[in-house]
Amino acid sequence: MILIAITGASGVIYGVELLKALKELNIETGLLISEPAKIVINYELNDDLEEIKSLADHYFEASEIDSSVNSGSFKFDSLVIIPCSMKTLSAIANGYASNSITRVADVALKERRELVLVPRETPLRDVHLENMLRVSKEGGIILPAMPAFYHNPENINDITDFIVGKVLDVLKIENEMFKRWEKPQ
Repeated sequence: MILIAITGASGVIYGVELLKALKELNIETGLLISEPAKIVINYELNDDLEEIKSLADHYFEASEIDSSVNSGSFKFDSLVIIPCSMKTLSAIANGYASNSITRVADVALKERRELVLVPRETPLRDVHLENMLRVSKEGGIILPAMPAFYHNPENINDITDFIVGKVLDVLKIENEMFKRWEKPQ
């Protein structure tokens, strides 16, 4: 199972599109959405929260610290936090498991499971970079939401598909979400 966590950074579309891609690939997913992310979803996407939840096989409330997903005995392969707010990054980097999202990230790192963070912030302060480095040194993968343009995107979906495709690549999931680099002829 791949767990997807959507936090309160701008770019919640990345998390929603990743859920859609994994559903299309018939990969079991669990979803966590932070309270700030619910506000951002409403603001950026105007989507129905229940519709987004329905994209996942399982839904866990981020505020439920006693949820089964918070235990090391809960079986999951990977956790992708997309987008990852700087608050969530800081909590993970400093071992502050104050909600289900940061607790599951803590479990992923201590159990040596795959953790992918997709930070969406610019510009970055030194502390943001230091927190990313701390997580990376513990085995987490930092995959900033920095789309490429060599594939000549024509719309926002092409840009989001690039990032979703890169996440799937990191998870070793075959995909054709974006046109891969080819040396010009």
